[in-house]
Amino acid sequence: MAAYDFTSTRLFVDDALAEGAEVALGDSQANYVRNVMRMAAGDGLLLFNGRDGEWGARIAEVAKKRVVLVAERRLREQTPPGRLRYLFAPLKHARLDYMVQKAVEMGASRLSPVITRRTQAARVNLDRMRANAVEAAEQCGVLAIPEVDEPAPLARVLDGWPEGDALIFCDEDAGAGDPLVPLVALRGRPVAVLIGPEGGFDPEERAALLRSPSIVRLTLGPRILRADTAAVAALALVQAVAGDWRV
Repeated sequence: MAAYDFTSTRLFVDDALAEGAEVALGDSQANYVRNVMRMAAGDGLLLFNGRDGEWGARIAEVAKKRVVLVAERRLREQTPPGRLRYLFAPLKHARLDYMVQKAVEMGASRLSPVITRRTQAARVNLDRMRANAVEAAEQCGVLAIPEVDEPAPLARVLDGWPEGDALIFCDEDAGAGDPLVPLVALRGRPVAVLIGPEGGFDPEERAALLRSPSIVRLTLGPRILRADTAAVAALALVQAVAGDWRV
C-alpha cells in the first residue's frame, strides 16, 4: 500500500499553517473546491504552503462566495529546498507549461529562464510559470515550491555564475560516451542543468559556455531531442546519479 495519500484534494495556500488555523480560500480555489470537486462542509483535504509541511484539514464553511478550511494536524514535516537549478531557453506556451511542470516533478528547486540568440519566445509570463509550478506541486506531493527567476541573457548568467556550482551543459555536439561518467564526480554538490533553445546555441554562445570553468558537458545520446524532452532526460540522469534520488 502506498505511504502517500494520492486520493485527497491537495491545495497550496499562502497562509501560515498550524493546528486550528483557519484558511479562507481565494476566489479561484473556492470555486474549485465548491463547484469542480463538489466538496461540502466536513470534507477533508490536504494543505501546504512551502514552509510548514503538509497538513490535513477540514472544510469548515462552504458559502456562495466563501470557503473556509481549518488545519487539523501536520502529516508531513517540511522538506528543505533542493539543490537542483534548472536553466532553460523559454518555449512557446503549451510546451513551456509542460516543461515547467515536469521540472518541478523531477525535483528542480529553482527555475531560471535564459534568453539566448535563438530563443523562440519573445516574452515570458512569470505568473503563468509560477501557476504551473504550483499545479505540479499540488498534484505530485511536492512540499517546496521552486523559486522562479526573472529572465536573464545567457551572457549575464555566465558572468555571475556562483563559484563552485556545477553547470551541466547538455551539448548536442558532445559526441558519443557514457552520460553518467561526468555526473558521478558531482555527487553532494549544488548542480544546475542548462537546456538550450530549439536549434541549439549560437556558435559564440556555445564557445562561451565551453570556456566557463563551471561547465560540465553532458551528452543525451545519438538522437535529436526537442527541448522539453531533453529537459526530462537530463533531469532524470542528474537526479539519478548526482541528485536526491540516491538519498
